[in-house]
Amino acid sequence: MSTSPTSVRFDADSMWVDLSDGRTLGVPLVWFPRLLRATSSQRAAVELSPRGLHWPDLDEDISVAGLLAGRGDQTRPVVLAA
Repeated sequence: MSTSPTSVRFDADSMWVDLSDGRTLGVPLVWFPRLLRATSSQRAAVELSPRGLHWPDLDEDISVAGLLAGRGDQTRPVVLAA
C-alpha cells in the first residue's frame, strides 16, 4: 500500500500533512528552514504528488517516507553536541 499526501496546512509552528490512509502528521517548521522563512502565499504554492510535497519557488521537496521516518531538512549538515 502506498501512502500519499492529500493536503497540507500550516499553523504558527507546524506543518500538518493529511495522508491518504487517514493519518495526519504534524512536524515542526524548524525542521524545514525554507518553509519556516517562507510567506503564507509561498507555503500555499505546494504541489502534491504520490510520493510527497514540492514547493517549486522555494526549491523544497519533502517525501512522505522522510516525514514518516522523522527526518527534517537533509540539505543542512547535522551538528552534534560535544
